[in-house]
Amino acid sequence: MHSQKSVDSYKYSSGMTRRESLKWLGLLAAGSAVSLTAGCSKVLEETISTQGHWPSLELPAITAKGYGTDPNMLLPPESPWPLTLTNKQLTLVAILADYIVPREGDSPSASDVDVPSVINEWVSSPYNGQQKDRVTILHGLAWIDDESILRYKKIFAKLKAVEQKAILDDIAYFDDNTPAQFQRIANAFLRFKNLILGAYFCTPQGCKDIGYLGNVPIAGDYPGPTAQAKAHLDNVLAELGLTQYAYKD
Repeated sequence: MHSQKSVDSYKYSSGMTRRESLKWLGLLAAGSAVSLTAGCSKVLEETISTQGHWPSLELPAITAKGYGTDPNMLLPPESPWPLTLTNKQLTLVAILADYIVPREGDSPSASDVDVPSVINEWVSSPYNGQQKDRVTILHGLAWIDDESILRYKKIFAKLKAVEQKAILDDIAYFDDNTPAQFQRIANAFLRFKNLILGAYFCTPQGCKDIGYLGNVPIAGDYPGPTAQAKAHLDNVLAELGLTQYAYKD
């Protein structure tokens, strides 16, 4: 992972309107990638270590109302709730996001397509799932700055790239090999990564990056899934113990 941002002068500024970020929020909420990967570490979470430092935050309650059970995501309301991330937090989100999805060749980075704005919508919205993520993400951001100060006497955004990478290398993965003092933050960072990736691949650029075509008409009869696609599905179903639902001709 590598970041393209200048650690001395960079400050994230959103290029999205509220209508646009709310549209991507709706797509992110509906996306299976976020809902499925969020449960991948459930077994590990049950025995997560509480060693190491952890920020003590008093987060004000989100009291705004949502936009109902049947929102118009093509023309969502301008401002159904106030955005809550500070400029400092948004800048940190953008720097971290670009380590997760850096700019490569013609493919934009996460901040290039305003993923931080979608994260701001996500953690500011008044729904239970998003509010649980708000606690996780804000504690994670605070931990990263606290760790930066403990190691290097500066907040993360002011560190050199090699110093930023040293911290991220310790928290980038949450598995059986994660040291006890990094388990809570690695778990929080895992959720952050899932949200960043989910938001990125909801954008037109992200869809293009993985070759997703969307609703494109096919000339002639539908040829059906490829042998490669069927084999992949069979493997996934086998891993989940759902072989009985495997594709049959």
